[in-house]
Amino acid sequence: MLVKNKEANVTKFTPYQPLYLLCTLLLFTLFGCDLSNEVSLSENSVIYCSEGSPEVFNPQLVTSGVTIDATSKQLYNQLITFSASDNTIAPSLAKSWHVTRDNKRITFYLRKDVHFHQTNYFTPTRPLNADDVLFSFNRILDSNNPFHQISGGKYPFFQSVDFSELIDSIEKINDYTVRFNLKRADSSFLANLATDFAIILSKEYAEQLMKLNLPDLIDNLPIGTGPFKLKEYRTGSFIRFSPHSQYWNGAPQINQLLFDITPSNTGRLTKLLAGECDVIAYPIAQEKIRNNPQLSLDQVTAFNIGYLGFNTTKFPFDNKLVRKAVAHAINKQAILDTVYFGDAEGVAASTIIPPSSWAYDDKIPVIEYSVSKAKILLEQAGLSDGFTIDLWAMPVQRAYNPDAVTMAKLIQADLKKIGITVNIISFNWQEFLRRLALGQHQSVLLGWSADHPDPDNFFTPLLSCRSAETGNNRTFWCNQAFDHLLQQALATTDVTERKAFYHQALQIIHKELPLFPIAHSKRFQARSNNIHGKLLNSFGGIDFSGVSKN
Repeated sequence: MLVKNKEANVTKFTPYQPLYLLCTLLLFTLFGCDLSNEVSLSENSVIYCSEGSPEVFNPQLVTSGVTIDATSKQLYNQLITFSASDNTIAPSLAKSWHVTRDNKRITFYLRKDVHFHQTNYFTPTRPLNADDVLFSFNRILDSNNPFHQISGGKYPFFQSVDFSELIDSIEKINDYTVRFNLKRADSSFLANLATDFAIILSKEYAEQLMKLNLPDLIDNLPIGTGPFKLKEYRTGSFIRFSPHSQYWNGAPQINQLLFDITPSNTGRLTKLLAGECDVIAYPIAQEKIRNNPQLSLDQVTAFNIGYLGFNTTKFPFDNKLVRKAVAHAINKQAILDTVYFGDAEGVAASTIIPPSSWAYDDKIPVIEYSVSKAKILLEQAGLSDGFTIDLWAMPVQRAYNPDAVTMAKLIQADLKKIGITVNIISFNWQEFLRRLALGQHQSVLLGWSADHPDPDNFFTPLLSCRSAETGNNRTFWCNQAFDHLLQQALATTDVTERKAFYHQALQIIHKELPLFPIAHSKRFQARSNNIHGKLLNSFGGIDFSGVSKN
């Protein structure tokens, strides 16, 4: 990776006490430097009941929605973002940009006077500049960068879209101008830079951590430019954020943001009804919420897919006849009625792309529920005598699958009819994701919430060969013809051409069936009526930057 720096840069260090870092580090091991500071319900604090604990405080390193919600839009910014009104690309840390006619050089012009967080463990001496942009992306791209291997050296989103194979060089033109030179045109490049993963870190903070021999803290004691900064974290209990008073887009209107980590959906609802939470994730009993005059229920049509994934590298799912047999044996309508409450919360999926996407193909046939066809396919596979499989079910609620354990039990009953015994397996969320990435599962109930509206964000992260190499493709399926179609689709900006390539790719998925699409769900959030401002988007994490309370 070639990174050119056209101006010399001298960084001035401001010493700070390592004791603060070490003290705050204890927060990440269930303790706290201020244990007497109990969670409060002050008049201008917002408490969000979240469904799980973040794996880390840097969204570059994961694709988990729990982590994205807690970090990306609260702590950080990207160069560009998506407009809340129409999902078009909009300015963020870059006030403008220019793309050459061949789509291979993109120049970003940065805002001035963008301030990083000042905390008890870091005091910045300068505003954001081009060096921070180069550092943030070079950490991902350059395996020789001293921070590349920190936290494991995995950047699943960027690796799944072949980011390092796309970037030829990144240039610092001056302190507030950065140019990306691409090896080839890529029609999804800007959309990928606008995702929740493409955050900008502080180079100065990284250098200070390296000087103190504490580089690991860059991902656990976060410093960003976002509307909130981390104040306190107790694993499995809560995350306390304080407002960033120098936020470039206007300081938040609340004095405190608290993520109350409550995995139980019943527990979250109880806290909302009791006034202990202002906003809750993935609410149940929606009619009860609608009928409560003090509460509101928000919903958006989400870009997502809930699916049953087959580990195609393991018996028996290395045989597509078995995969198809299982798909025919599953009563999808029963799952929709039980888990998604009919069409109130979801619609049946025929493929990974939701109907609202321009790449959707309504000619993809729905896999018929047929026990007899399932048995015939198992006989053709030589497995008519039955066998046992492990089915992993998520321990948390997500928009694409609000109750994976119940879904697993329904599938368990369905597969029993064709002689397959199902063991339902689960772990805590962090361990669940770690083992999935290692491919230890046979099958898994999981899903994907799109990070941006470009259809490549479904195809490449979910099912590409590159994504299989990084473990983000949980099926570990790799099909060269499929990958070639994706590359052809990205090489053109003509939507008609791209659509044709994606329709061919959808046909391959339907034929090979590395995963069984179950549902595209709606995304819900419940709030007290005294909480104002937009929280939900069709894709990406939750955003509290414009929220007020009265």
